[in-house]
Amino acid sequence: MRLKLSSLLAIMIFFNSYGQSDTNIYVSEIIQINDTISISTPNLISPYSGYNNQPSFLNDSQVLYAGNNKGQSDIAHYSIIEKLNTWVNTPTSGGEYSPQIIPNSGNISAVRLDTTGLQRLYEYDNKTSKLLIDNLQVAYYAFYNDSTLVSSVLGFNTLDLVVSDLIKKTNDTLLINVGRSIHKIPSSKSMSYTAVNDEKNHDIYMLDMEENFESYFICQLPVGIQDYVWLNDSVLIIGSGSNLYKYDMFGKQEWELLSNFSDQGFKNITRLAISPDSKRIAIVAEPKD
Repeated sequence: MRLKLSSLLAIMIFFNSYGQSDTNIYVSEIIQINDTISISTPNLISPYSGYNNQPSFLNDSQVLYAGNNKGQSDIAHYSIIEKLNTWVNTPTSGGEYSPQIIPNSGNISAVRLDTTGLQRLYEYDNKTSKLLIDNLQVAYYAFYNDSTLVSSVLGFNTLDLVVSDLIKKTNDTLLINVGRSIHKIPSSKSMSYTAVNDEKNHDIYMLDMEENFESYFICQLPVGIQDYVWLNDSVLIIGSGSNLYKYDMFGKQEWELLSNFSDQGFKNITRLAISPDSKRIAIVAEPKD
């Protein structure tokens, strides 16, 4: 009975995390002059109504995201130069979420949630797919390199932080009750993740990938915020409402207003992604009524 309850709760966590509210994806230019950072007017890149989310940059000028394909979530691809959207995967029996490029590969990974409730991480090679990890219910993830993955995995009513060796096929659970935002810290040998603190807010931690997976506290996210990205190895960016904020580890060490988009056609910014060259940012937000 415990196993059945655990599976049910895991599926509920996933659906709540991927709540199907209408969301769009926008891309802005990042302009950095000395210590000054500014963000250009965002451009809408997702032409589909409904749920469009989880963007990641394939390279400096191409974006992957989970797009609404006639009611099902599939892997969408947008070329910033060509201003063109295409579908990457052949539609499957389930929906694809959180697409990312696999390092040192032309292949793409994504979480597939099948209609049976089975949830697994897959690798997509042109029109075919295969399991990347066959025994974990991966919800959110990021690659450290082409053989090491850090993920939030569905546990018993929690998300658990797991490091997977894709070559040795091993999984090491480091922590329970973590968040969904996992990133490789630029120009470092570390990843970052969030853990839920006693006040039910999210703290950001650095995970040393070379020295026994030691964790180090970085900062607390503002109340209600779950998502963040790294602009570089010391500056973080988050969205809240219609604004973007930055946190400089070597500056004031407090969240400062970066951009106000209240005059744009969106609200409730959540997920963000930064291009490899740090010159573009993808923004997920809800359209205004």
